[in-house]
Amino acid sequence: MEPVYYPVIGLARTIFALQGLKFAVKGDENIPATGGAVIAINHTGYMDFTYAGLPARTTGRYIRFMAKKEVFDNSISGPIMRALKHIPVDRAAGAESYHEAVNRLRAGELVGVYPEATISRSFELKEFKSGAARMAIEAGVPIIPIVIWGAQRVWTKGFPKRLGRTNTPISIAVGKPISPFEPASALTEQLHKTMSEMLLDLQKDYVHEPSAYWVPARLGGSAPTLEEANAMDAAEAAEKAARRAQTE
Repeated sequence: MEPVYYPVIGLARTIFALQGLKFAVKGDENIPATGGAVIAINHTGYMDFTYAGLPARTTGRYIRFMAKKEVFDNSISGPIMRALKHIPVDRAAGAESYHEAVNRLRAGELVGVYPEATISRSFELKEFKSGAARMAIEAGVPIIPIVIWGAQRVWTKGFPKRLGRTNTPISIAVGKPISPFEPASALTEQLHKTMSEMLLDLQKDYVHEPSAYWVPARLGGSAPTLEEANAMDAAEAAEKAARRAQTE
């Protein structure tokens, strides 16, 4: 029984309808009806995790997302996240959340992760962290890749949110399960390759607005290149570190 998750999904679907979001989902049959699996999702916007859960509902399942601890500390979002049984991640001490995720996977849960760790400003796939692969190997469960395209138009880093009625098309593809194998670095590489191919496939049939901020430079948009975006991320991280050092 999911006394909180089920009505929250119903509310989310109502909001999506009011926003006029147009979802195109393919490959949802790749979500297993039972058993644990790591759900690996690309990260282009703040709302993409809400869309990533839609394919799982085909088999009546729920995804427990790993999210930064600050979301759980918030007085509004915290109680909701805990009620939905999501997993808090303290980036300064991630071992506890990692072990919790592995335990959930062994118990037959679907655990959602962002291998890129942060939003991609370029909307291209960033370099992947190895956590998804290591969890799959340790728990003995497959990785199921999910790629979302269009979520960055609703709300992404550095741009105003567009939560009104925008009629935005959002494409979602679910890939075939990838069985775990060692080493984790090779599995991570395979996951990145698979999701890159899936993203290119989704983009082929999507209408892109020339010079738009949400369109990758590769497709004629004004988004930074992956290299430029990485430099921006590095500068931001350095600035945060300097602020922390000043505070301490």
